[in-house]
Amino acid sequence: MTTLLVIAKEPLPGRVKTRLTPPFTPVQAAALAEAALADTLHAVAAAPATRRVLVLDGRPGPWLPPGFDVVPQCTGGLDLRLADAFARCEGPALLIGMDTPQVTPDLLTVDFAGCEAYFGPAEDGGFWALGLAAPDPALLRGVPMSTAGTGAVQRRRLVAAGLRVRDLPRLRDVDTAADAVAVAALAPHGRFAARLAGCAAHTGTGR
Repeated sequence: MTTLLVIAKEPLPGRVKTRLTPPFTPVQAAALAEAALADTLHAVAAAPATRRVLVLDGRPGPWLPPGFDVVPQCTGGLDLRLADAFARCEGPALLIGMDTPQVTPDLLTVDFAGCEAYFGPAEDGGFWALGLAAPDPALLRGVPMSTAGTGAVQRRRLVAAGLRVRDLPRLRDVDTAADAVAVAALAPHGRFAARLAGCAAHTGTGR
């Protein structure tokens, strides 16, 4: 089976989801980030895996379910931090972020028979998931992150390395208030949707 990796930041006000402010306050944005992270981790916990790893910038909190190894992120740009996460793995690995609380265990149940890589494109041009049958950190180093072309560059890197790539469904990241409303509608019974409803009651967002 596969190692499942989640790369995340500790959900502290002013450090996460800053593009949600406004309309949300930094405290509300952090609460939404915590809910998104919790939904993500619980989906990972319910998916089959040989190992589950949280690659964390910060300290774990009560939002962390049992069954995860917690390792610190290295320093440097996001490409280096993603590369380092894969470098810690032996055997097939699938990495996701904390921005897609609508993710399900089924989406995370991957089989590398017939392919060497999985790629999950995001609507903003990035990617929400990357899987490698044989983790190679060099496949990520130097990829420009957080741009509209990040996903295309990363996928081309996989193909150029001769890997057979299997695409996962395109998902929407939670970056803005509009993203939050759209994603909550896709998973209306999750922690994220419930937290958004509470925040919107104070701001009028989503009404």
